[in-house]
Amino acid sequence: MGVVINQSIKNTIITYIGFAIGAVNTLYMYVHFLGDTYYGLVGFILSSANILMPLMAFGVHNTLVKYFNEYKTENEKSEFLTFILFLPLLLVIPFSLIAYFGYHQIADLLSHENPIVYDYVWQIPVIGLSMGYFEIFYAWVKVHLQSVLGNFIKEVLLRILISISLFAVYFDWITPIQFVYTLMGIYLFAMLFMKWFAFKVRFPSFTFKFPSNAKAVVTYSLFIILTGGIANLFLEIDKFMLNSYVKIENIAYYSVAIFIATVIAVPSRAMHQITYPITAKLMSENKHDELNELYKKTSITLQIIGGLIFIGILANINQLYLLLPKEYSGGIFVVFAIGLSKYFDLTLGNNNAIIFNSQYYRTILLLGVLLILVTVGLNMIFIPLYGLKGTAFATLLSITLYSLSKLLFVVLKMKLFPFSINTIKSFGILIVTFSVFYFWDFGFNPIVNIFLKSILISVFYIGLSYFFSLSTDINAIINKLWKKIA
Repeated sequence: MGVVINQSIKNTIITYIGFAIGAVNTLYMYVHFLGDTYYGLVGFILSSANILMPLMAFGVHNTLVKYFNEYKTENEKSEFLTFILFLPLLLVIPFSLIAYFGYHQIADLLSHENPIVYDYVWQIPVIGLSMGYFEIFYAWVKVHLQSVLGNFIKEVLLRILISISLFAVYFDWITPIQFVYTLMGIYLFAMLFMKWFAFKVRFPSFTFKFPSNAKAVVTYSLFIILTGGIANLFLEIDKFMLNSYVKIENIAYYSVAIFIATVIAVPSRAMHQITYPITAKLMSENKHDELNELYKKTSITLQIIGGLIFIGILANINQLYLLLPKEYSGGIFVVFAIGLSKYFDLTLGNNNAIIFNSQYYRTILLLGVLLILVTVGLNMIFIPLYGLKGTAFATLLSITLYSLSKLLFVVLKMKLFPFSINTIKSFGILIVTFSVFYFWDFGFNPIVNIFLKSILISVFYIGLSYFFSLSTDINAIINKLWKKIA
């Protein structure tokens, strides 16, 4: 876990810096500089692009990680990397033709409830393609265990450029309409920057010859398109469907709530950058015991860190919403519901990496497709009835069912288990901390309130977790920091 902890810490720091910038963007600059209508439009465009991303990438960003270590010679690796770079064109070209010739029909359908959407529908596949190839080039460097700069581009640089563009709107250098176009340019730039770094790490020696296992590569990529599409649909289908039922301003309110809840998942995103290739390597070498140990360690570590963030958000949520316009207060329930689903998913550790790199990766697909149908159905029922709360409830049910099904699959089929007695202890500490801190606040300014309460929560929660030695990795880090301070 040494390499995992080292790069995970760097990635976590970078990701949280990015989230801090993103928090300013989401909770203040978008709200006050761009306005609800264009903020909602941006939320819809980005959500739709995220849904398209697995199609645009043809799933090869995961395929690259899974198969790269299986090639032994440089010539085999060159054949594989060349194949990976051009494989997405199998979908990109026909999809682009459909989007071009059917634009008016597609735009009419998507802008039925919100006419403002019509003129911007074409940006969705452009941003989706940029996201897709960004992930391909990011995977290119991750297999060489150099994930930090890619994480910086994705989490920090992207948000800094958005901040600059939002300031440009505030100072009337550009209009909100021009900002939407600028946003598309930012995603294109991030993709090209990632490409430059990937080729610097390993410049491709183009060899236009199919790798020996081309059929397996294509089959696995098709699987990733579907599973990746399912995962992205779980994350983004709510905002996409809201556009068809409510005014676009509601997507802005929902986006703020989702951003707050998504902070809980940051440790998983950071650790995943390095645990994914290590998981793939352990599985290719059939090291079951080491894989099970990694599974347990990632589970308890993420549960503790994610639990701290979850409690920090819940205990301060009412004060946080005092800083936002009143219209946004309807998102509090969304934060609770989505946050709970994110916390449960964190406790599964590197579950996704295990499934996607196993011989059983096809089996989970059918269940995912069924759950997507359930998600769409639940949203169609609950959004018209309850608006934002309805889609949050539908998302909570769907993600929880999907996460539970993946857990049971790994436990029953692969004999791997992420939980231990420390899992129960950690959950107990979570409940105790919530009970102690949720029901009161300082009588100060909300920002001061949040700051002081967060410090107390952190000391209390981390202190108990350290005392009960729930995670050897976290305790080792605390001991190391304490020796430096003392």
